[in-house]
Amino acid sequence: MANIKSAKKRVKIIAKKAMRNKMIKSSTKTAMKKVAVAINAGDKDAAKAALAPAIVAIDKAYSKGILHRNAAARKKSSLTKQVNAL
Repeated sequence: MANIKSAKKRVKIIAKKAMRNKMIKSSTKTAMKKVAVAINAGDKDAAKAALAPAIVAIDKAYSKGILHRNAAARKKSSLTKQVNAL
């Protein structure tokens, strides 16, 4: 553990940011998983309904700096392709 006051503060701040990043990343993965489950079930209506919140979650993760721009685009494109292929 750090001894200097500013270093202790940085440890707290980093922990808070890491928790925030983890929450956003987790919710994004959950949204993507809902789309994947609907695709595997072959339910096009459910997949389309789950796709919109998944895209919003991916965009939010990108805007917060958790996902890289190209990674976000790749994930959105992949999900959309899979839903359209049903």
